[in-house]
Amino acid sequence: MAFFPSATGRRSRDERGVAFPSPLVMLSVLAVAMASITFLATRDQAPTERRVDNTATIASAEQSPEPTPTATRTPKPKPAIKRGEVYVEVYNNSGIKGLAATTATKATTIGWSVVGEDNWYGVVPTTTVYFPPRLQAAGKQLALDLGIARTAPAVGEMRKDRLTVILTTDAPQ
Repeated sequence: MAFFPSATGRRSRDERGVAFPSPLVMLSVLAVAMASITFLATRDQAPTERRVDNTATIASAEQSPEPTPTATRTPKPKPAIKRGEVYVEVYNNSGIKGLAATTATKATTIGWSVVGEDNWYGVVPTTTVYFPPRLQAAGKQLALDLGIARTAPAVGEMRKDRLTVILTTDAPQ
């Protein structure tokens, strides 16, 4: 049988294509119509699900909120502190002879760049690592390395390009 019309202009029987049964066509049209109506009826409604942030209701600092699937954030890595690139000055305000030298040696052994040690004249309430604003993270790391509990922003005549450690009688030895 030929797929093109014959010389008489009549098509052969196998060229008609596929004939769908009318119930199948009607069900398909009905399904598309129902889907369209449902879409139009619900498109302007507010979503029924809401995200509840319960981190503010934590009673204790020891408890931590369980991570939710929508709140999976990866923390940004903190820049590594390069101890050898940060200058440190150590001052003794305790009256204990050699305390600044001992602490300076300990800091140097850990990798800090100690550039000076001397006596401090003034009143400091407790052993403290003082830091300029741009070296805050380094100041906290130095305090951790030396076992010093207190850090504070640099004050007065302290240099703004280095950390300043002032040791009192409560300094770790």
